[in-house]
Amino acid sequence: MQKRIGAAVLAAAAVAMTFTGSAQAETNPSCSSGVTRMGATKYLEHGGETVVSLKQFKGCNKNWAYVCIWDSWKADHPSNHIRAGIWTRTSDGAVDYAGHDGTKQELWSNGANTLSVCTYAAGSVYGSGYSASGSTEERC
Repeated sequence: MQKRIGAAVLAAAAVAMTFTGSAQAETNPSCSSGVTRMGATKYLEHGGETVVSLKQFKGCNKNWAYVCIWDSWKADHPSNHIRAGIWTRTSDGAVDYAGHDGTKQELWSNGANTLSVCTYAAGSVYGSGYSASGSTEERC
């Protein structure tokens, strides 16, 4: 029994190591002291395929939105329009927002001075014939 469990664990580890659909690790270039993720990751899809990971972070006395295009999507779609922003329930638009058009794979919003209110991260990626957008759950 123990050999079967060990073999199953090794097989699962091998599959995980060869999986190429993952997103990149997140390091905020504007917050050298580091950031902490708030809430669950939101996965945005197009046609049943995961396109991006969307996360909200806090750090350096600000909230941040983070969007990262998955390797598997990026391989087939090298040029994209990426958007990331922090929203509050009372804002008419993004409190803080960043965008990039081109070959970039990840994008951080500018930091929003919103730690004292409830916020959520919103993001999108789009290109010729596809788009994926959504938001994380609200965090207070």
